[in-house]
Amino acid sequence: MEAKAKLCYARGSARKARLVLDTIRYKPVTEAQNILRFSRRRVAGTINKLLASAIANAQHQDPKVNLDKMYVITATADEGPQMKRYMPRAMGRAYMIRKPTCHISLEIQTIEEE
Repeated sequence: MEAKAKLCYARGSARKARLVLDTIRYKPVTEAQNILRFSRRRVAGTINKLLASAIANAQHQDPKVNLDKMYVITATADEGPQMKRYMPRAMGRAYMIRKPTCHISLEIQTIEEE
């Protein structure tokens, strides 16, 4: 059984989100939650909420799902649109500030061990 969750337009760069996603990919769901809970990166809290949403989606599909056998299968972060803001600089110039966004997607799946 598999369940998916996707977050679009999350504030922060996709490159920084990929660093956190690489640490939880192919890990059991409970271990991934612990890694995210104690991570010092700001995006880890957002990814932890997204993982909780994927777990809730799995429990909605099958209320008897066993979380001990659930693994994070797919974890990706893609670039989103950049918000462009301008800041005044010396001699009447304008300096562009880019505020990146990203689209994060997670997929968890039950893996039966033999």
